[in-house]
Amino acid sequence: MTPTPRTQLGHGGEGHARRFLEAKGYTFVARNWRCPAGELDLVMRDGNELVFVEVKTRRGERLGRAEEAVTAAQARRILAAAEWFLMEHATLDGLVWRVDLVALTLDTGGAVRRLTHAVNALTTG
Repeated sequence: MTPTPRTQLGHGGEGHARRFLEAKGYTFVARNWRCPAGELDLVMRDGNELVFVEVKTRRGERLGRAEEAVTAAQARRILAAAEWFLMEHATLDGLVWRVDLVALTLDTGGAVRRLTHAVNALTTG
């Protein structure tokens, strides 16, 4: 199956986000992890913390900024998927965890025009 332009944009953004986080010292754990609750774009380690990373990518800002694209329903799915991930990866269960947001705006050539990293962007409650 050929990926759609939207899928290609998302995968490209995830690659940019992963390289950005690895340059900050994070280590890669998983990408596009799926479960019945939803999908986790990236799972990384930041020292002793497990970080579930939601990546939002836009080409331009005509339709709004990428970081504005996380809905309340999406946030609930991400948090549920994070808990599911921990249930299936018992060796990581004791780690403190958080959900970060990496929002990217790309130019028409695919280069990063703006990148925002929000640490602990989603919380319960």
